[in-house]
Amino acid sequence: MAKTNQEMAAEFKSYIPFIEGLQALDETLWDRPIEEGKWSLKALVAHLLKWDQYFYEEAIAKIRRQEPLTVRHLNFDEFNYNARIYSETQTKEELIAQFIDWRSKIVEAIGGLDDSEFEKEYVDGDRKKFNIRNYVRSFISHDKHHRKQIEKFLKALR
Repeated sequence: MAKTNQEMAAEFKSYIPFIEGLQALDETLWDRPIEEGKWSLKALVAHLLKWDQYFYEEAIAKIRRQEPLTVRHLNFDEFNYNARIYSETQTKEELIAQFIDWRSKIVEAIGGLDDSEFEKEYVDGDRKKFNIRNYVRSFISHDKHHRKQIEKFLKALR
């Protein structure tokens, strides 16, 4: 059965305590790749928060203000590289706080939407269709992918 919009918003929000729970890890573990050839935990959290920041600023906040969306299809490799570089300038506490801030802003913005607003189609900066439901659905999947990676890393530490 397909999830309701409210269930999807709640699932999207549920990633906040998961990331908060990483606070207890020693800072040295944050700099270690989560597996051979992969990013560090620090880079992974920066990756997540930077995508949240981008979508909030370029789509969600603009929808709330009834402004044209500026979200565009980006070069993922370049965006992710920049997130990794950004992670090197931040502490784990700063990254966790930023993740919580951006994710909370999105959750707050979408949490009170009715079904028609959640599913309304907008035109993005590339003149393509954008709606909140599809965005949340795709990023829940994105979160699950990275959560599995992090959980595997944490299990290997035991």
